Amino acid sequence: MSALTCETEQGERWGAFDGLPGDPMMWVLILSELVAFGLLLGAFIVARAVHPVVFAAGQGVLDGPLAALNTIVLVTSGWAAARAAAAARRASPRNARRWIALAMTLGAAFIAIKLTEYGHEIASGASLESSVFFTLYFLLTGFHLLHVALGIVILAVVARSATSSGVETGAAFWHMVDLVWIVMFPILYLVR
Repeated sequence: MSALTCETEQGERWGAFDGLPGDPMMWVLILSELVAFGLLLGAFIVARAVHPVVFAAGQGVLDGPLAALNTIVLVTSGWAAARAAAAARRASPRNARRWIALAMTLGAAFIAIKLTEYGHEIASGASLESSVFFTLYFLLTGFHLLHVALGIVILAVVARSATSSGVETGAAFWHMVDLVWIVMFPILYLVR
């Protein structure tokens, strides 16, 4: 059978999704989430082109070094999730759980750092209503933060059995969260 007509463990055919690691339904979710983030980022880019002075002022309030630290934390957590998937493929659930625990801990650190950054921004007068920059910034980063929290929950669920398919499914979602942040970070903090 070709990769486009393979059957999943449950005997279902998913076409192009068949060759992807983990559960095909997770890939449907990932693609829909990438579309949502893409639309929000597109709105941010268009609004920046229309209001460059407002966006430059808003970016001046952001804590770039703290966001860069958060980038390192989240990318490292993605590496830990990849190590968990590799351990699960080797049928080593104990090691998979350890790597998942590290990924989850780093995800929690990302949330703590982001909330600290929000505190600094709010203390400087930023809010959802202070400018179009901050409206879009808080919507984008808040939506991403919810996905980090959801990713931690997903990783906790798949850690229970630590099967290859389960861990790969959780890692796929976690990598989507990483990818979105890697795209968001320069757009929000660096591009002027």
